[in-house]
Amino acid sequence: MMMSNKWYNTAQWRKLRQMVLNEEPLCRMCHKAGRITPADAVDHIKPHGGDWELFISRDNLQALCRECHNTQKQMQEIHGHSQACDDKGMPLDERHPWRKECER
Repeated sequence: MMMSNKWYNTAQWRKLRQMVLNEEPLCRMCHKAGRITPADAVDHIKPHGGDWELFISRDNLQALCRECHNTQKQMQEIHGHSQACDDKGMPLDERHPWRKECER
């Protein structure tokens, strides 16, 4: 187990996580897609890679629902762009390959 996995069990993380959820009660990704979904996960926007300062940086945290965190966010990290779409099916991420094709 990486050392940073233990960080999720610290009192400092639990307090920070609760603060984020209190400040952002709705999922950011759902909100961007036009949906209102309660947030129940706190996500590191940029993977911390074992960097404690990045791990606890409030600027690097966002509130997400578990579904977005475990699906869309994981795909974004793997592929370099989000697969999320708005209610009309348009990709939300400017880095999505479809958007690049349309700009040509």
